[in-house]
Amino acid sequence: MLVVLLGCIGFGIGISSTVSAQEGVPQGVLQSAHRTPEFVLRDQYRHPLETLAFFGVEPGMTVVEIWPGKGWYTEVLVPYVDDGVFYAAHFPTGVGVDYYDKNHTLFVKKLEVHPEIYSRVNMASFDPKRNQLTVPEGSADQVLTFRNVHNWLRSESEASAFELFYKALKPGGVLGVVEHRALEGTDWETMKTSGYMTEQYVVNLAQKAGFVLEATSDINSNPKDTKNHPKGVWTLPPTLRLKEQDRNKYLAIGESDRMTLKFRKPGSLESRNSP
Repeated sequence: MLVVLLGCIGFGIGISSTVSAQEGVPQGVLQSAHRTPEFVLRDQYRHPLETLAFFGVEPGMTVVEIWPGKGWYTEVLVPYVDDGVFYAAHFPTGVGVDYYDKNHTLFVKKLEVHPEIYSRVNMASFDPKRNQLTVPEGSADQVLTFRNVHNWLRSESEASAFELFYKALKPGGVLGVVEHRALEGTDWETMKTSGYMTEQYVVNLAQKAGFVLEATSDINSNPKDTKNHPKGVWTLPPTLRLKEQDRNKYLAIGESDRMTLKFRKPGSLESRNSP
């Protein structure tokens, strides 16, 4: 179900509609041979075509993916955007964090394996702690981030992150957010340690940065997820931090319950499409 919020910044007023996963989508994106087989298995939890259709991503757009990690969504987004402009705003390098350096290197190597797909990828850096996003301001039609906001909460840089997203977007541009969803009323410390965030906290972050909440969707919801696990969200697949302990139990739950939020930077379509 898609909930569209008409002129409403808060929750509670909305209408239901549906989203087609196929409108304007390049055919065969999910079946392409460049996709990692283990990544394909996660489509059942992440619903990539439905999610991107909900955000309004279209071929030819300028799209920024924030912290793409190992490139799960990158594998779908690059052919989806087609002849548009794609920025992979990955971890900063050379800042003394080995995890960042290692994963950035692995991501670049991944791109090199399929130059026929990834030669158009523009590498960028995103570091909210240092207030840095190396994408031209006001250039993006869409800024997308998947399961990352909890990371910035842990480093207390979440407000900076949303301010940087706002600057990168054209007037009228869209910020798409998918995040592990906590029960409303969950306290800040629990969010910080569990990896789950309340929807209201994320909405407040975006609104403080200047965004308007346009719509929410339950595309990526999972009612089986109790959000109460020994190792937080990382207890569930794909991480399965407890390894073999209760493995079948957590596999049966599947990946986490997730909010899917569409925000818009105020502005006219005319200004959005201007050079």
